[in-house]
Amino acid sequence: MKYSIILPFLATTILAAPILEERQDATCTIPTTFPSKDNAKLPDPFTFFDGTKVTTQAQWSCRQKEINAALQAQELGTFPPKPSTLTFSGTGPITITATEGGKTISFSVSIKKPSGAGPFPAIIAYAAPSIPVPATVATITFDNNGIAAQDNSGSRGKGKFFDLYGSGHSAGATTAWAWGVDRIMDALEAQDTGIDPKRVGVTGCSRNGKGAFIAAALVNRIALGIPQESGSGGAACWRISDSEHAAGKNIQTPSEIIGENVWFSKNFDTFAKKSTTLATDHHELAGLVSPRGLIVIENEIDWLGPVATTACMKAARMIYKSAGVPDNMGFTGAGNHNHCSFPSNQQADLTAFINRFLLNGSGSTAGIEKGPTADVTKYIDWTPPTLT
Repeated sequence: MKYSIILPFLATTILAAPILEERQDATCTIPTTFPSKDNAKLPDPFTFFDGTKVTTQAQWSCRQKEINAALQAQELGTFPPKPSTLTFSGTGPITITATEGGKTISFSVSIKKPSGAGPFPAIIAYAAPSIPVPATVATITFDNNGIAAQDNSGSRGKGKFFDLYGSGHSAGATTAWAWGVDRIMDALEAQDTGIDPKRVGVTGCSRNGKGAFIAAALVNRIALGIPQESGSGGAACWRISDSEHAAGKNIQTPSEIIGENVWFSKNFDTFAKKSTTLATDHHELAGLVSPRGLIVIENEIDWLGPVATTACMKAARMIYKSAGVPDNMGFTGAGNHNHCSFPSNQQADLTAFINRFLLNGSGSTAGIEKGPTADVTKYIDWTPPTLT
């Protein structure tokens, strides 16, 4: 099937979306402007912005592209395509050199491989993995901070991504990091590194967990997303975080995030002050990973939003179910452990997903939905369909 796709570049004007055409023959034109109507409920992932209902798998694929474009326009900033010139050297570490518009940057990633003969599955880890990586899985260590700085609110436009595309580029740091992950995948596909590019996951914790979540959503060659303790900006829905904050919870909110750091586009600033005007929310960010694997690991710390993450990911699991792959996504929340530590009671869930999506195992990932009590029906006014 072919899709005609128009993605936003620097979309700063937010208007009502134009009508999407020719969905029935699997052709879709993605709008460049998106609705900002106030809506306290989580947006319906199965209704196009023009009001047309999604009823088929082909339409869902088109709707995913529409959601992706809206997220880039209002929250993430533009996710650039493969650079015009891209070269690689080494098989571990790998040095990646990208050229665009007369500018060139290089960055390197290290690879720790298992013993024995490959090709091996691998997990790309932002900074360093805080989850236990099995001995049979390689670890690719990615210096995401070098690609886009995230020291504080003054870090915007700094890092190798912005050296290449300009300090005024619309991408937030998390989107720039996802671009780096995309280039790592280019390298793994282009040369024999001993890594199987069809069996690669991505992980990170806390702010890096936000980044890993966004990379899994934007880089469709990632087989398994493993965001850990990403909270607001990751597994939590913005609207629910704001609702919990209004109820007196000590929780990170979008308006706090934009003052703290540069993880998101400047385009997000207006919406962060009133999250109910966003065209999307993060149940739909998770929906972009579908049908690929996604295991969301959370910690029941107030700041991370246990109710916001649990309810949001319950809504995301509805999306996976409608898409016909209910067991390809799981959510596991646990309390009573330090931030970015990994408790033993989450090990079985993580192992199940790594076995299935990276190790070609046959174990079950069905029904992994663990967390505090959170009633998702409070936050939605739509019913997930069964797509044909």
